[in-house]
Parts: sequence; structure tokens; C-alpha cells
Amino acid sequence: MKTMLKGIAASDGLTCGRVFRLVDPQLEIHQRSIQNLDKEIERFHQALVAAASDIETIKTRVNKNLGADRAQVFIAQMAMVRDAELVDPVTALIQEKRINAEAALLTVTHDAEQRLTSLQNNPYLQQRLATYRAVTKRVTAKLLGVDLPDLALVTDPVVVVAHDLVASETIAVNPQQVLGFITDTGGRTSHSSILARSLNLPAVVGTQVATQQLGNGDMVIVNGSQGNVVVAPDDDEVATAKQEMAKRRQNQERLASIRHHGTVSKDGVGVTLAANMGTVADLPRVEAGGAEAIGLLRTEFMYLDAHHLPSEDEQFTIYRRILTTMAPRPVVIRTLDVGGDKPLPYRPAQDEANPFMGSRAIRQSLAHQQVFRSQLRALIRASAYGKLRIMFPMITTLDELRQAKAIYADERAKLTTARVAMGKIDVGMMVEVPAAALLADRFAAEVDFMSIGTNDLIGYTLAADRTNQDVAYLYQPYHPAVLRLVDRVISAAHAAGIPIAMCGEMAGDPIAVPLLLGMGLDEFSMAPNAILKTRELISHLDAHELTSLAETAVNSASTSQEVVTMVQAAVPDVLG
Repeated sequence: MKTMLKGIAASDGLTCGRVFRLVDPQLEIHQRSIQNLDKEIERFHQALVAAASDIETIKTRVNKNLGADRAQVFIAQMAMVRDAELVDPVTALIQEKRINAEAALLTVTHDAEQRLTSLQNNPYLQQRLATYRAVTKRVTAKLLGVDLPDLALVTDPVVVVAHDLVASETIAVNPQQVLGFITDTGGRTSHSSILARSLNLPAVVGTQVATQQLGNGDMVIVNGSQGNVVVAPDDDEVATAKQEMAKRRQNQERLASIRHHGTVSKDGVGVTLAANMGTVADLPRVEAGGAEAIGLLRTEFMYLDAHHLPSEDEQFTIYRRILTTMAPRPVVIRTLDVGGDKPLPYRPAQDEANPFMGSRAIRQSLAHQQVFRSQLRALIRASAYGKLRIMFPMITTLDELRQAKAIYADERAKLTTARVAMGKIDVGMMVEVPAAALLADRFAAEVDFMSIGTNDLIGYTLAADRTNQDVAYLYQPYHPAVLRLVDRVISAAHAAGIPIAMCGEMAGDPIAVPLLLGMGLDEFSMAPNAILKTRELISHLDAHELTSLAETAVNSASTSQEVVTMVQAAVPDVLG
């Protein structure tokens, strides 16, 4: 029977397809006494073989679809599933205690986790722990006769349904096989939403009940523009949805004709449209999107996708590849931004009452300087291969900025003494804390550029957690208070003679773009799939006429809806 789920419109577009539930099953293990030990040991070895087969399939598909970088983790799992350190203790325990294989595996896994967890400062052993957990989970599932959902094993296009999507679960996402996303939790700037927009896939998040009400194989229509999901649509609705999908593809093909154009307003004002990206695997989408630069490389995904702290040389290789590919276009690389909703899987999480206001981003880098210095050295070495800009995240005080710059200068001096090749590097900061926005003129005097991170700036300004659907109504990018801060930062940057960018989701928002153009924003950095639509939009806008619109919105509006109404009235033909 047809039903409707309501959620948050997270990524525009409409799609239709069958549900794939990315929800881990419960692996309930009960210890049993075993009489035929040879048969039980054989059952264990069959589970190892079956798990190895799955991992090999996943590795092959990830390598083919997403590249060797993302397949590395599965190579480690293949080695682990055959490792005597895993196989022999389980076999011995089955024989010694005369217990079932899954109970023996649980005991051995628990002992190994306790041993490895205690060695927190050994990156290699922390990597082994993460690999160990992934492998034993898969082997346990095989012993219990339970299938683990895995996107890399999907062979037909599906709509992914999950409680939420985290970076570690989306390593194998192939945009050719995924039609869209539906989640229980999250907001418009949660990881699930950002991932969907970067892949140009419709998404509805924050439904609260999707995993409870949707089963594998259910037919759904996902409307990422309106934030609803039609469950069990009739034939006419499916046909209409497919027509809309075809129109969307045709529009994307039309926009491809301006891929290599510059971005210029109707009255001749040029701006830069840049791409936000997370990993090397995003480069083809950046190129296809027509990016004039990379305005934000989120280096945390390199750390989150790995099972250990990436070494200096590993980072250097990745940064060099990105800079070489983009040259001579500039690349802004943000230093490690973890904490909050992005804990490192191999670093024990701190017990914080409010992690979004705790140890995260530059605060962690300054507290863990060995990691910070390693990243800075890799970046400085890579600068010889392109136009690099280094950006520090979540700067709150001038002392933080000066300390970060001093560490950078120290590492650069050491590499200069060692005669390491390097290029000119601009050093800048993100403005995502209200305190930094209010003192933007002070910060602008000490950096080469600034970039406004609106995802956090909105949340901190309005005291609304962007991942919490219960307060989603408070997370308002057009709120006059937010606009005043944005306008203040742009003005401060211009007064100091430095470029000002925006790398938050707001930069690609069609309602926000006219306002930002009127404020004089120099660079808009967004999901790659939004670039061509934004380029076309800006080509129809008069930047000088929009100056008065921006001034009115900043100085006269009292609510978000007033701002939206103003924009729609000012550019009705463009926004439709």
C-alpha cells in the first residue's frame, strides 16, 4: 500500500528504484558445547573461505570503480582472514573448550581487542585492530548464516536506506550503482547530505523511521528537492518519476557545454567557482564539474578512510597527485579537521559532554603536534607540484592562528635547510566561529586569504546542531544574523586586500548565491555537481544591482523567510 515518508530535502533531484538497506544485522552469539570437533573446525574454515571470497569481490570492485587507493583497506583484510594469529587461537579454543566456532571467535577477538587497544600510540597496531574487527565481524556473520549489507556487493542500481551514513561505510559507494539515499537521522549539512550532493544523487535525510518501515526490494520514489519519499508508488507515478529523471539527465548534458567557461555575471563581474572534495577519487567529478579551483580539500577523509595515521610520505603522494592534476589552478587544502561528528576510528575518542565545542580541528592539531607537523611537511613538499594554499580550520583566537603559523614556518625552515624543493604557499584560515567573524578585520591582517565555513558558522551562531533533525528548523542559512556575519567577513577581507571565499554548503545554494554575489564574495566553493548550475545562474545575474539587495537583506530583514522573499522578488525570472 502506498505511503509517504517525510524528511529533510538534502540533495536535489528525483529518483526511483528498489531499496537496499545498509543496516547491520544483530549478530547474537550463544556458546554451545560441541561433540564433533573436526566438523566444527571445518565449519570455521568454511566461514573463513566464504569471508575471504566476499572481501576479494569487494576489493576487486572498489579497485575497478573507485581506484587502488580505496582498495588498500581490503587488501589488508584479505591478509588478515588467512593470518595464523587469527585462525590458530580460534581453532585451539574450539578444541580446548569444546565450544562452537562463533563463541571461540568472540573470545579470541575480545582478547585481541583488549591487547591492541592498550597500545594507543602504535599506529601499526591500531590499524591491525581496525582490520581485525572488520574481518571477525564478517567471519562471525558467515558462521551465523547472516548476510552483511555491503554496497560494493550490489550489482543492480539501488536506493540506499540507512540510519545514517558515516565516512567508513561509504568508502565503496559507486555512483553508478546508487540512485539516491534515505536516512533516519541527519540534516542538510550532515555527512550523508554532503556525500549525496558530491555524487549528484537525490537524498532525503532525517525521516526518523526509514529503516523501520522500508525493507529490501521495496520500490520507492525519492524526491530530494521536496524532502519526501513515496513508498510503493503506482505504475503512473513510477512512469512520471522516470520522465523527470530523463529530463534531469538532459539538463545535465546541456550544462556540460559550459564546463570550460569562466564564471562571469551579466554585467561582467568575474568570480571563481571551486570544488569541495574529500579524496583523490573525487578528482574525476571535480574535472567533469568544470571547477576553476579546489576551494576545499577535506584531508580528514584520508585519515578516516585509513586504519592508521597516514605517514608523511603517504600524504605527500596524495597531495602531489591532486596538485599536479589541478595545476595551474589553485588548490586549498585544509589541515586535519577531526572531532565532533568525525572521530578517528583508530584514536580513542575523548569523553566530552559537547564534542562540537570540544577538542576538534585546529585544537587537536595544536594538541597533537607530531601529527600536525607531519601533515605540514607533506604539504610543503607537495607545493613544488602546483599552486597550494594551506588553510587552518576552526580558528577562534589570534593566539591559535599565530601558533599554527609558527609551526608551519618552523617546518618550512627545516625543509629549506634540507634543500627540499617547494613552491610559494598562501596560508589562510577558515572563518566558522562567530568570534572569528566578529574580529575578521584582525585576522585578515595576518593571513593571505580567508574562507567562510558556513556549515559550522550557522550552527554556532544559531546554537543548532546540524546533525539533529529535532532542531533542523533552527538551522537557517539565510538568517539575518548569519548574513550579517558573512557580510562583515567579506568586507574585512576586501579592506585588507586579501581574497575571500566560501566553502560551506551555502556557497552553492541558489537563494544564497545572489546575496553573496551582491556582497562581493570572490570565490564560491561547492560540491562539484553544483558548479555548472551555479555558473549558469550567475551568468544571468547583475552583480551591481544585487548590491542593494544584499544591503537590504543584511540591514533590514528580521527573519529567514523575509530574506527568501526578497531574493525571489529581486530575481524571479532566474529562480523561477
